[in-house]
Amino acid sequence: MKSTVIRRPRKKDIIKIQELFRLVVTDTFQKEGIAELLDDIEEEIQTKITYLNQDIGTGGTDRYFLIAEVDEKIIGTIEFGPASDLIKKWTNDAFRSLYEVGTVFVHPSYQSKGIGNQLLNEIYVALQNRGAQEFCLDSGYKRSQTIWRKKFGEPDYVITDLWGDGAHHMIWRVTLL
Repeated sequence: MKSTVIRRPRKKDIIKIQELFRLVVTDTFQKEGIAELLDDIEEEIQTKITYLNQDIGTGGTDRYFLIAEVDEKIIGTIEFGPASDLIKKWTNDAFRSLYEVGTVFVHPSYQSKGIGNQLLNEIYVALQNRGAQEFCLDSGYKRSQTIWRKKFGEPDYVITDLWGDGAHHMIWRVTLL
């Protein structure tokens, strides 16, 4: 595979990043066996677009994105921002002051090739540059939960059946090295 470039998004990237959001969210829902949840898919995409717009609009102070590209094709994203209301609620505000890492999206054709790890490593540097010593992240997707368990161990919080029978939501607190 050709060299991956990790960089900050620019205004001219917005449409291509939005297209990546749509592709990855739709693919994820399909792989999770919940592709019929069209309203949820659209809500997830719109939330990510809002986060991206917050980054672009504030120069990365409210939300901070990085993108991965190969041959000028955007193939991945990651961001951090304030902990979500869901995280604050289910942790009884224990993670309120932490940054939340999210929008870890990799184009389906580039998954399992280390792109996500490259994005994580770069976001760690950005977090450390802001003085963060730890962060949180969450997931309701079973496939993502498997990845995060392998990388970060067991979650700090498990919200049983939040998304339906057997569909749990997991939240991790991660210390930066």
